[in-house]
Amino acid sequence: MTNQTYDDNNIFAKILRGEIPSHKVYEDEDTLAFMDVMPQAPGHLLVIPKQGSRNLLDADPAVLAKLLPVVQKLAVAAKEAFEADGIYIAQFNEPAAGQTVFHLHFHIVPRREGEPLKPHSGQMADHAVLAAHAEKIKSYL
Repeated sequence: MTNQTYDDNNIFAKILRGEIPSHKVYEDEDTLAFMDVMPQAPGHLLVIPKQGSRNLLDADPAVLAKLLPVVQKLAVAAKEAFEADGIYIAQFNEPAAGQTVFHLHFHIVPRREGEPLKPHSGQMADHAVLAAHAEKIKSYL
C-alpha cells in the first residue's frame, strides 16, 4: 500500500484554484462538481471536495459528511436530465484500484439499459457538448 501525501498540484486542485478551466455543474463552500472531459456516457460528471485528500482512505469524515449529500443530489439531477435508467457512481482509491487523479472524487455516470460505457480514454470530448451537458444537469438542480 502506498502511504503518500496529498499533492496540491494535481489537476483537480488546479481546477479548484481556477488554473485549469472546467464545465462547472455545481459549487458550494465545500464541494465542486464539473463535467468529466473524457465522459464514459453523456452526462458523466465528477464531484470533489474543496479540501484536499488523496482519496476516501485519508479523507476527513466531516468532509465526507458534506460531500455525500451533494453526490446524491447531483446523481438525481443527472438521472433526470439524461432520462437515464440508472446511475453508476464510482470512486477509486490508489493505483491498484484504478485511481489516476489523486484528489478524492466521485464519478456520476447516467446509464441507459443496453448502452455500454465508453472507455475513459485520453480523448477529450467536445467542449460545446460538455457545456451543454452541464447546463442540462443544472436545470434539474
